[in-house]
Amino acid sequence: MTPFLGRIKWAKTSVIIGVCLCLLVMAAGIGCGKKAPPRAPQKPGQNVASPTDPAATLDNGQLILTWTHEIDPDDAALAPQYFDVSMAVPAACEGCPFVFESVARVPVPDMVFQMPVPEPGVRYFRVQAVGDHDVRSQYSRTVVVEVP
Repeated sequence: MTPFLGRIKWAKTSVIIGVCLCLLVMAAGIGCGKKAPPRAPQKPGQNVASPTDPAATLDNGQLILTWTHEIDPDDAALAPQYFDVSMAVPAACEGCPFVFESVARVPVPDMVFQMPVPEPGVRYFRVQAVGDHDVRSQYSRTVVVEVP
């Protein structure tokens, strides 16, 4: 084999190895797109139903958030251990996203969260049911509270 042919063979091999390495790096970096730890697959009926009908009222210096919850024997048969209440405040800039933060864990069977009325402004609340082994439901619909 001539030195020229040897260099061509070496160049082809290098290109193939480089392409394989690039594909391997790209495959390792691909995920599902969610910014959360992966969750185990769930069998039908082996999850927790979402809280429903959230409502908020301002009464006697207290903000009162209530909701309901029913177990669905077909799709969500697991009973919750507690409800996680999250609150968000609008961001300071126009169009900036706001972040929900957990403000309370309400034990079952209670479905009421109370807190002193916050400073004037808008607050967003949502509730999530949490069962054994940190199995979480979808969030309830978001309730908007405007404090005068």
